[in-house]
Amino acid sequence: MSANSIILDKSLRFSARIVKLYKHLIKEKKETVISKQIIRSGTSIGANANEAIYGSSKADFIAKLQISLKETAETEYWLRLLMLSDYISEKEGMSLLDDCLEIKRILVSTLKTAKNNK
Repeated sequence: MSANSIILDKSLRFSARIVKLYKHLIKEKKETVISKQIIRSGTSIGANANEAIYGSSKADFIAKLQISLKETAETEYWLRLLMLSDYISEKEGMSLLDDCLEIKRILVSTLKTAKNNK
């Protein structure tokens, strides 16, 4: 399995979890501000990674993955804030955070390889 398919699979699954979190925050917690932020950043990770795979050039590939990486950092922030403000449990938050950080590591590695192979 290539790094590209791994990142696409993991980011898609993560996006689905973020959508479920969003629905939970809106319905159960009546939280609308942070939930809108995390759904944007959390689903953007996979959307940009997917765009990168089908980019028109190596530079386009790198640029889209760089955006995806930035979105992981933002999503990490929102997850930590949701845990600290007791909107989600530490167990739920850490599970999502672990997935986010794994995607972040894959993106960093992929970007490093892509930049070294220019």
